Amino acid sequence: MKNSTRLGLIALVILVMMWLYRNRPHTARNSNEKVLVTLAEANIKGFDPVRADDVYTTIEVAKVYEGLFEYHYLKEPFQLVPNLAAEMPTVSADGRIYTIKIKKDVQFQDNACFKGGQGRELIAEDFVYSLKRVADPRVQSPWFSLLANKIEGLDAWREKYKDSASTDYTEVITGLKALDKHTLQITLMKPYPQLLYILAMSFSYAVPREAVAHYGKEFLNHPVGTGPFTLEAFKPQQNKLVYLKNPTFRDKRLQGKKLPMVDKIVTHILIEEQPRWLKFQKGKADIIDLARTNIALEVIQNNEVVPHLQHKGVQLSHEPEQATSYFVFNNGHELFKNNSKLRQALALAFNREEYNKLFYKGAAVSAQSTVPPGLAGYQIDYVNPYSTYNLTQAKQLLAEAGYPEGKGLPPIVLDVTANTLSRQKGEFFQKCMAKLGVKVKVVPNIFPELSRKVAQKQTMMHSMSWSGDYPDAENFLDLFYKSDQKVGIGANFSDHEFNTLYERAAVMQPSPTRIALYERLNRIVAEKLPAIYVVHQKHPVFYHGWVKNYRWADCIYGQEQYIDIDLEAKKNLKPKF
Repeated sequence: MKNSTRLGLIALVILVMMWLYRNRPHTARNSNEKVLVTLAEANIKGFDPVRADDVYTTIEVAKVYEGLFEYHYLKEPFQLVPNLAAEMPTVSADGRIYTIKIKKDVQFQDNACFKGGQGRELIAEDFVYSLKRVADPRVQSPWFSLLANKIEGLDAWREKYKDSASTDYTEVITGLKALDKHTLQITLMKPYPQLLYILAMSFSYAVPREAVAHYGKEFLNHPVGTGPFTLEAFKPQQNKLVYLKNPTFRDKRLQGKKLPMVDKIVTHILIEEQPRWLKFQKGKADIIDLARTNIALEVIQNNEVVPHLQHKGVQLSHEPEQATSYFVFNNGHELFKNNSKLRQALALAFNREEYNKLFYKGAAVSAQSTVPPGLAGYQIDYVNPYSTYNLTQAKQLLAEAGYPEGKGLPPIVLDVTANTLSRQKGEFFQKCMAKLGVKVKVVPNIFPELSRKVAQKQTMMHSMSWSGDYPDAENFLDLFYKSDQKVGIGANFSDHEFNTLYERAAVMQPSPTRIALYERLNRIVAEKLPAIYVVHQKHPVFYHGWVKNYRWADCIYGQEQYIDIDLEAKKNLKPKF
C-alpha cells in the first residue's frame, strides 16, 4: 500500500511538473530573441562552397562560410574590402604576384571534426587547401573555369591527378603558397585584374580540411566555416533550415554594432510563389524576393508599395540588377550557325517595349547588348540596330535568309524554365514570332534539366539571365568569348575579332583605354547577335517594417549578418496581419 501511494505521489508530481513546463512564462531571453525568417524559392545543392553554382545555394553557403574579401555592405558603387584578409593585398609591379595577409585569431566554428570539438584558428594554408579543392578533378567543381590558366602550376597539378584515385594536397604548387601562418601568396601566369573579385566569390571561401576528411561524402550537409552563423538543423521533410548565431564569431561590426545582429535564422524552402507570398502576407516571413514572380506586378505601382501594404508597414527595395536577360541562340545549331539574317529577323520581330510593359510595367531598361547599366563599358546612348521592333524589316530579312513568310523554316524550339513567369515570357516570344510567320514551340524544363540541355548544347534557343559574378563588364563579355568551349549562357559562339580584343582587355588594369575596349566589345557582340538582348531589370524585394538594415545588391552575399529585427516595431506592426 505504501509503495502504491508513493508511486501515485510521484506520478502526480511528474504531471504537475509537465503542466508547469508547458505553461511556463517566456523568459526574458526568449522574449528578446531576434529571429529572422527568410524564404528560399529553390532547393539547394548542399553546403560545399566549391559546388555552390547557383544563387539559392550561395545564399545559404554564405551564412556559414567566408572569403578573403567582400563588398562593403553600404557603399555604392561596389567597393571591395578585406574580410578574412587583414588588408588589401600587395601586388607586384608586373601584376602577377599577390601577397595577402590573413587576419589573426579567426576561429573555425566548433565542430566534431576538430579535436575535442573545439574550432581551431584560420591560417593561410586553409586558403591553399580550399583553392586546390576547386581544381581537384575528383571534386569536379563547376567553378574551375575561373581559375583555369590563371595560377602557376595549378592546371598541371589538376592534370596530374585527373585519372588518379586520390589527390595529393601536400604537393607544393608554385603559384599557391602559404609563406607563413598568416601570409598567402598567389602567383599568376599573366596579369588577371579580376583575381580579387574571384577571391570574394563563394567557391573560394575557407574550408577546413578536417571537416572534409571527417564527413567524407556527407561534408556537403555539414558546413564548418568561420562565418556569423552555424547550421543547427536541415530538415528536408519540413523544407526548413535553421541557423544559430556563431558564439565564436570574431568582433566584426557595422556602424559600431557587433555582428551578427540576429540570434537565429529560419529559412523555409517554398518553390511555389503563392505559398511564399501567403507566408509573407501573414507576417510569418520577414523578407520576400519578388524578382521572378507575377506578384510584383500586382503589389508595386509607380515603384511604390500598394497602399494597403504600406499601411501594414511593408517596405520595398527596388534596386537595379547587375544582370541581363536573353533569348539565346545556339550558334552551333545548323539553323543559326551561318545565318546572321535569320537571327536579325527574329531580333527585329521581338517587341521589347510591349514585353517591358507587360512583365515589368515599363520599369526595366531595354537591353541593347550584354553589359548592364552601372558598369564601365555600358553606353547609355548606344542603340543596337536590331533592338527596335520593326516587323516590316524583319520580314524582309527573313526572306533574304531563305525563308520568305517563314516557308521552309522548321519550328524553333525555345527551352524555358518551368515556372509560370518564364513560361509566359516564352509564350510572348512565341506570339511575336507568329506575326513574322515563324512557329515557336515553348518547352518548359525544371531548372536542372534546362542547365543540362544548355551545357550539352542540345537547345535550338533558350531563355537565360545572367547576374554578374563580380562588378566588371568583363564578366558579361566573357559569356561570348569562345563560348563554344564552355557553358556561360550557352551561346555556343566564337568570333575572331571579338576574341582578339577580349584577350587584350581582360588583362588590362582599369583605365580609359580598357573602358574604350569594353565599349567596342559590347557593340561587336550586340551587332553580331549571338543572342537577343531583352532587358536589365530592377530587383523587387519586400520586407516588413520591423526589419532594419536590409539591402539587396548583386554580388553581396551573407547580408543576413547585417540585418536587425526591431522587436518593439514588430510588436506594434504584427497585429495588422
